[in-house]
Amino acid sequence: MGLEGWSDFNVATAGATAALAGLIIVAMSVNIKEAIQAETIPSRVAAAIAGLVLALVASLAALAPAQPVWALGLELLVPTLAAGTLQWRASGHIMAETTAPPGWRLPKVALGWLPIAAYLVASVTLMAGAPWGYGFAAAGGILAIISSVLLAWVVLVEILR
Repeated sequence: MGLEGWSDFNVATAGATAALAGLIIVAMSVNIKEAIQAETIPSRVAAAIAGLVLALVASLAALAPAQPVWALGLELLVPTLAAGTLQWRASGHIMAETTAPPGWRLPKVALGWLPIAAYLVASVTLMAGAPWGYGFAAAGGILAIISSVLLAWVVLVEILR
């Protein structure tokens, strides 16, 4: 199946991730005073939103007509690296937290890296011309939705505690 077979999936993913990113931004803006006072919260929120934006950009890039597989892989690489940079910073803050139980740090970090890892594999395989990279991109979108919503929820609970 070529990229055209993924059209409906990409349209749905683009709509869902755009809506979720907007909702998370609104939820955080309501609590912005508390959020910016905490040292770790801004980077964690940025990473959660970046995961959704990565899925949005990937879905929109996949909808571009008549592009070779390798081009989509290249288009996925840049936002994946950008989201990875924000996740790296958030991971450092999470691991340095003294208020969270140590057993919760690694799962929070791993959850944030899952979609980025899937998109990185998708990017590399698509740049190599392997169309099965579409499956990794799809997994990245699904993982981005799951991880970003869960991580944003955890942040909101921590803010409102």
